[in-house]
Amino acid sequence: MAAGLAIGALLLPLDGAVADPKPTIAQAKAKLEKLNDKADKVVDRYNTATEKYKKAKKSFTGLNNRYKSKLAKVAGLRAEVVGMAVNAYQGADIISWTSMLSDADPTATLGGMALMDQMTAERAQTLAAFDEENRQLKADKEQAQGALTEADKLRDDVKSEKDKILELVKEQEKLLRKLGAYKVGNPNSTGLKYTGSASGNAASVLSFAYAQIGKPYQYGGTGPGGWDCSGLTQASWRAGGVSLPRTTWEQWAWGAKRRVSLDSLQPGDLIFSSGLGHVGIYAGGGKIVHAPQTGDVVKVVPMSSYGGRLVGAIRP
Repeated sequence: MAAGLAIGALLLPLDGAVADPKPTIAQAKAKLEKLNDKADKVVDRYNTATEKYKKAKKSFTGLNNRYKSKLAKVAGLRAEVVGMAVNAYQGADIISWTSMLSDADPTATLGGMALMDQMTAERAQTLAAFDEENRQLKADKEQAQGALTEADKLRDDVKSEKDKILELVKEQEKLLRKLGAYKVGNPNSTGLKYTGSASGNAASVLSFAYAQIGKPYQYGGTGPGGWDCSGLTQASWRAGGVSLPRTTWEQWAWGAKRRVSLDSLQPGDLIFSSGLGHVGIYAGGGKIVHAPQTGDVVKVVPMSSYGGRLVGAIRP
């Protein structure tokens, strides 16, 4: 009773006005559930944007490295052509050659000078390679610039999603503390030993997941000190030798040909909630191990705690 009175007092308005005798603890918990569902979806969008940014950044880095490599190759070809010019035309005006080779279109300049037909086949091939490298260099540079622009935009998208999550997290934490239900968790928790009926790689999956029990939920968390729902499922199945995508939506899509009904679950199966904002691992015996939401920890819960919000499962 004292705890209920304390929670009621925390829910009173700060201006001293007479509050509605509600909200009750049940209403506060219902509000928290809605916040959790909303946060799940925003966190997944954040994770998706983050993954896209990482891929765009990786693409840009690869293109930029190729760009630098081609710069070095073109510089080498330029030096080689200058050397050929010096050797072949000792009495010629080398200044004009140097000018030609610094031109944006050296082959056009060569054509204008009507010298191409005077060179050996080897020298002509070298100059052709010089021109091709320049063209490819320009194309790669433009492609790299496009990738960088995309990465910058995605970074802005990630920041926007992160700001939304921080607002939701504050609401969740405030309500959880009022309910006296906020759990800090222990990033160094060694969890529990899995003793269920799973076998093969599913046993490895659940052994890993159970070892994370007690660690805090952390949006965007991929361990080892904190997890979000899909971060936990991804890492757990990695321990079982299977590479899953990062987000709940990606995991659900990845498992399109691996769907199983909720009445034929086996330990290790991934179970998804409505809206695909949340995913957990079936542990057997009607239980799920998962990373729930802000203010909670990795834990095992009965499937019934999801009510009618479970929509499907996949078997990796």
